[in-house]
Amino acid sequence: MKEFTLRVKEITKRIPAGSTMTYKEVADLAGNSKASRAVASILSRNYDSEIPCHRVIRSDGSLGGYNRGGEIQKRVLLDSEKVSNVN
Repeated sequence: MKEFTLRVKEITKRIPAGSTMTYKEVADLAGNSKASRAVASILSRNYDSEIPCHRVIRSDGSLGGYNRGGEIQKRVLLDSEKVSNVN
């Protein structure tokens, strides 16, 4: 697995319940500030339940995709964690 992919997954794994980060913020922390689309692509292929990819959202506050039930399930999960900064 590529180093960037590993960093993205580790950063995402550390996002606490009730918090979110943007794809761009994850990309910045992973070492490539221009790779927000790559972050989205990496997370779209994540099926590891220990990596809470539902906590990564778009910079405009919208949800973005979610590979385990789509945007509706992503909203349900974020609502259950009392996340309020999403559109």
